[in-house]
Formats: sequence, C-alpha cells, structure tokens
Amino acid sequence: MESGAIQLASASQSDNESRESLPDHTTSTGNAPPLNLAAVIASVYRSYPLLEAARSGQDIAAGDHLVAHGAFDTKLKGASENGAAGFYQTYRQSAGFEQPTMWGGSVFGGYRIGRGDFQPWYLERQTDDGGEFKAGVIVPLLRDVGIDARRAELWKTSLGREVAATDVRLQTIDFVRAASYSYWEWVAAGRRVAIAESLLKLAQDRNSGIRRKVEEGDTDPPVLQDNQRLIVSREAKLIDEQRKLRETAVKLSLFYRDAAGEPMVVGADPLPTFPDIPAVTDEIEASDIQTALSSRPELPVLDLIRQQLEIDFEQADNLRRPDLRVAVVGAKDVGEIASKKGDKRPLELEGSLYLEVPLQRRKALGKLAATEGKLSQVAAKRRMSADKIVGEVRIAHARLQAARQKINRVRESLTLAERMEAIERRRFGLGESDLLAVNLREQQTAEARVAEVESLLEYFAGTADRAAATGRDQSSLTEQEDVRQLEE
Repeated sequence: MESGAIQLASASQSDNESRESLPDHTTSTGNAPPLNLAAVIASVYRSYPLLEAARSGQDIAAGDHLVAHGAFDTKLKGASENGAAGFYQTYRQSAGFEQPTMWGGSVFGGYRIGRGDFQPWYLERQTDDGGEFKAGVIVPLLRDVGIDARRAELWKTSLGREVAATDVRLQTIDFVRAASYSYWEWVAAGRRVAIAESLLKLAQDRNSGIRRKVEEGDTDPPVLQDNQRLIVSREAKLIDEQRKLRETAVKLSLFYRDAAGEPMVVGADPLPTFPDIPAVTDEIEASDIQTALSSRPELPVLDLIRQQLEIDFEQADNLRRPDLRVAVVGAKDVGEIASKKGDKRPLELEGSLYLEVPLQRRKALGKLAATEGKLSQVAAKRRMSADKIVGEVRIAHARLQAARQKINRVRESLTLAERMEAIERRRFGLGESDLLAVNLREQQTAEARVAEVESLLEYFAGTADRAAATGRDQSSLTEQEDVRQLEE
C-alpha cells in the first residue's frame, strides 16, 4: 500500500510536470497579443466583402424609393406649333408645368400665345397680343383621395428601405457566426499542434536516456530504434497538424482582413486559448428567449412585409371606388385684343366634373383576394418564425449544457490518463515496464487532450449559435458578462 501511495504521489508530480511541458501557444511573444474574437468580428463589420454586398442592398432600396418620389416630380411642358405655309398661316407657342400632389390630384399652369390667320373653327387657339395665362387644379372626390398608385409605391419603397436595413442585420448575424466558427476552429487547431509537439518532445527527451542505457548495456538496441521510430511517426503527425493549422488560418483570413480589405493569414504564434466554461442556467435560457423574440431580424422583416401588403390592400380597395374628379381652370389673356369683339379679354373660369366607373371591378376584386391570401401567408410565416426562434435558442442552450458536461467528463478522463502515463513512465525508468506500454499511455493521454480540445470547440461553436439564435450581431460577450447582465 505504501509503495502504491508513493507511485501515486510520483504520478501526480509527473502529471504536473507533463502539463508544464506542454508548449504554450497562447502566450504572446514580444508586444504582439494573441488574436481575439472581438478583432475578427470588428474586421467582419469593417471589410467583409459579402457584408459590403448586403449593404449595397440598402443603396438599391434607396434608389427604388427615389424612383417612387419621381412620380411627384414637377413636369415642364412646352410646344412650338407653326403652320408657315397654306391658306391659314398660324404660329402657336406654349410653356407650362404640372405638379402632382400628395392628396391625389394635381395643379397646373402655363402660358401660350397664338398669332396668325386662324381657321374659323380654331379661333380658340388665337390669343391676344400679350398671350394667355392659365392655371388650374384637379381634385379627386372618391377614388385616390386617401391613397393612389403613386403614394402607395412611395410608402412601400419607404418600408423597403427598412427591410433592406433589417436584411443587412440578418446577414451580419450569419457572417459573425461563420467568423466565430472559423476563429474557434483555428484556436482548436493550434491546441492540437501543441499536443503533437508535446508528444514528440516526450519521445525526443527519452531518446538520449535510452541511448545511454544501450551504451551501458542496460537496454537492448531495438528499444532505441523503436523510440526513434516513435519520433519519426510523431514528427509526421506534427506536420499534419501544422498543415491543418495553416488551413484554418487561411479560412479565418476570409473574415479577418486589414484596413484595405485584404485577407490576413495569422501566424502560429502566439495562439489564444479557450476561455473558462461557466454554467448556463435555465434563467439565462428564459432571458435569451425573450431577447431573441425582441431582437431577431426575421420578425421585423415579416412585420414590414405585412405593412407593405396592407398598403396593397388599401390601394386595391381604393380601386373599387368610382373615379370622380373635379377640375377648376382659370385663364386670362393680356395685351392688345386680337379681334374686334374682344371676346378673349374677360377672365375665363371653367369647372368640370369627370366620372369613370368600372362596372365589373374585377381588377380591384382580384387584387383584394390576392392580397388577403398574401397577408394570411405572412401571418402564418410569422407564427412559424417565432416558434423556430424559440426552438433555436433552446437547441443552442441544450448544446451548451451537453458540451459543458462532456468537457467535465473528458477532463476527468484526461486527469486519469495523465496519472497512468506518469506511473508508466516512472516504471519504465525503473526498468519495470517497456517502451510499448509507455507509448500506449502517452497516446491515451494525447487522445484525451485532443478530446478535450474537440469538446471545447463544440462548446464555443455553441456560443456562436447562441449569439445568432438570440439575435446578437456581436458574439464577443462572454458567458460571465451575460450572467452579470442578467443579475443586474
């Protein structure tokens, strides 16, 4: 029993030494700190090309809104109509404007002058010598009072700008999640390189001791050759892990860019480590669900689409009404009279009433039916989206809780593997074990360390999923900060 206690104490001491011998890729060299996730996310916001493309959608929506404003542009009109040859020689010039209004009608005005020898049936084209000034207004009385096609398009494109802005936020969340995945995969690849380096260093450090024992005749030469075989095998494994680290660095460079937008492939040193793993409680899950329902962009997008459809519905209902318009026009000639009667000199005032009624009203009824169907679709999609959001939050939390439990179990397994490895290495030093057993224990420890890294990667990929599920477009907050905010 005493011997077993001594071995266990020695194993614990060797365990600590083994941990200390693991190459540390998380410590900065010189003044260069390790790359952190916040810097990667900031780079995504600053210069990720697909995010720039998404932002261009806002420019497109702004352009569509400007096009809709064009329906209210002031129109300048002019004409020059001259009959210079023939029995009747006439010369008519005119200029004017028309301004559509936001209340569905329009105002207009202008000036014209008509001179020459006019046909008796076209004497209204003739003006006094100073020309004629005219102004008028058209006002809708039934259809197009509260809404018309021009205002409907203007209001819809205004909502379209908000849809485009919300869509940018939705894509940003996805881009940040993808960047977070790439970052944590790069960190995990660095830790696997450190494990491979540690495993190689064990074999290299042991090689000189075995060589000395072979020279002294205490160990057979094949043992030295077997250890050299281990060194070569572990060097090959290290090369493979270094390749994977470079690959993850290249993938990360798609998100991590310099100020000019060029990808930056980060070096292997220094590498950050995984942060601590705190608990994720049910209270945090409930808070995340409320945050997601109020923050996820999908629901506001559907609400904006619903508002656009409500405008379509109102416009379709507007088309059912008769088109009844009143027009009032005033005209006044100036200058010397053109005829002896002086019939153009008094102020002219004309009032008109125009009526147009589509009897079947099929266009309006068809638009109403189609819009009602679309509104029902949006309502159903919104309900499903809300349920999906809640489900994604719960799945993210289930993944985090399972990953945390898995990490605890893997770390227990790692502790036991390191202790057994230390015991086996000590027995090998005393000549009570062989190289095959030592190699087996070292491989088991390395596999446990890799399992820990994979579990940590799964956990922090889950944190990226949680950030996306809750509608955060910044996933750099740590779990500890979330807990503190919840307590506050």
